[in-house]
Amino acid sequence: MKYSYLLIDLCTIAVPVLFSFHPKLNFYKKWKSFFIATILSSIPFIIWDIIFTEQKIWGFNPDYLTGIYFFKLPIEEFLFFICIPFSCVFTYHCLNIFFKPKWNSNFENIFVLGGAILLLVAGIVFQRQSYSAYTFISLSLLLLLLKFGFKVTWLPKLFSIYPILLFPFIIVNGILTGTALENPIVWYNDNENLGIRLLTIPIEDFFYGFELILLNIFIYEFLNKKFAKRLQSQTEKAE
Repeated sequence: MKYSYLLIDLCTIAVPVLFSFHPKLNFYKKWKSFFIATILSSIPFIIWDIIFTEQKIWGFNPDYLTGIYFFKLPIEEFLFFICIPFSCVFTYHCLNIFFKPKWNSNFENIFVLGGAILLLVAGIVFQRQSYSAYTFISLSLLLLLLKFGFKVTWLPKLFSIYPILLFPFIIVNGILTGTALENPIVWYNDNENLGIRLLTIPIEDFFYGFELILLNIFIYEFLNKKFAKRLQSQTEKAE
């Protein structure tokens, strides 16, 4: 039981790591972009995690942990912010090779703006529920910033792919929150969320998870373009 959370982390990443070397995928060539992206994007989430853990908005069952802690967070939680994004960005990379959804630009603008407004309103309405408020409002602001500030073009891909990512997400997060276990590995104070759950998963986790992947992919895509331009420049100089 002490290794339960650690094993979940490792199992989540095992298949993506193995298939990263498949000749049609070659995701290992993107590892530099990914690891820089995941380190940078994990910083605000780890700070968020530390604060919410101290405030007992959520917490961790020591029965399922190795007992190694940093900043009062179990080592498994730090690995979570590497393993989960790795598997999701790997899936995004794979599906992006074979599946290129295209959305009408007006529809995309309305979808993002409408979704962001709904999230913002929900965050304000449920401001007394800390997990709900912070998740909805921060995701709303991030969507608006990426779409209308940075003007990213890959949002339709992520919106189209995220439903596919939800299948492994429900399995992994379901186990973490207590599905098929006597007690949850990660527990939540329901006074700080809406109290709505799918199986054992708080509804806020679906938005939290999307925000985590959204920030990872933003930095990942930015670095991919930067490294590609640098490689092209070096090639041109060599010629």
